[in-house]
Amino acid sequence: MSVEIETAIFDLLAQAGPGKSISPEQVARSVDPESWRRTLGHVRAVAKGLARQGKLVISRHGKPADPEDFKGVYRLKAPDPAA
Repeated sequence: MSVEIETAIFDLLAQAGPGKSISPEQVARSVDPESWRRTLGHVRAVAKGLARQGKLVISRHGKPADPEDFKGVYRLKAPDPAA
């Protein structure tokens, strides 16, 4: 399931466009439309792993969040290529 979630994250980010973010709910719904709520924990785990590798940015309130220590509502963004 991890590969499926990772693919969904990058596909949705590509569709969103440069500088735009997506919600974990969007990812979960695209992977498992009927039981998407059960998939949210997997999305979070995959997102944390990608953020640790520098392939993804987890943001809260529009600012990058530490993938090891964030709580609550978050969004997913592609890293800024200029950074």
